[in-house]
Amino acid sequence: MSSRIEQIIEEIEEYVDSCKFQALSTTKIVVNKEELEELLRELRLKTPDEIKRYQKIISNKDAILADAQSKADGIIANAEARARELVSQHEVTQQAYAQANATINRANQQAQGILDSATQDANNIRLSSITYTDDMLANLGDLMGSTLEDAGNKYKAFIDSLQGFYNTVNQNRAELNPQAGTASYVEEDGEDDYDLDLDDEEV
Repeated sequence: MSSRIEQIIEEIEEYVDSCKFQALSTTKIVVNKEELEELLRELRLKTPDEIKRYQKIISNKDAILADAQSKADGIIANAEARARELVSQHEVTQQAYAQANATINRANQQAQGILDSATQDANNIRLSSITYTDDMLANLGDLMGSTLEDAGNKYKAFIDSLQGFYNTVNQNRAELNPQAGTASYVEEDGEDDYDLDLDDEEV
């Protein structure tokens, strides 16, 4: 839709084209002054209004552009914020996975350390038990050997003492009855006589 100023300018152009040239000239024309001034007067009157209208349109255009730019900036800002949020959530997720894996690795290391320590302790206890039991058996063996040796010595001394008494008895009998001899005793029923000699007994 053309403005009134544009229409007036077109009318002026049409009017000029319709005017006749002066005699003997191809550039100068003859115009009706009043008609041309009327057109120019209306053009002057319409110009401020048209300028204001254009300014308003331009202002509205600027406002529309500004509003559109504001909306576009808001959309971009929201998109960037959402993108940052998604990146942050992704980073948080990655950090959570990393922390979970690190926790699991630490737990596995601690568990393995506990198992290794328990195994080492069990082996140490086993070796200590074997060593202690062997020492106890060795001490018991020494004690039993010593006891057997002491008992053997005491038993031998007892046998020796008993043999001495026995020899003294036989000697006394021999003195009472010289015919019976000093080393044997004859039974009245005629059986073989025997000697009692315990000196050679082993303990």
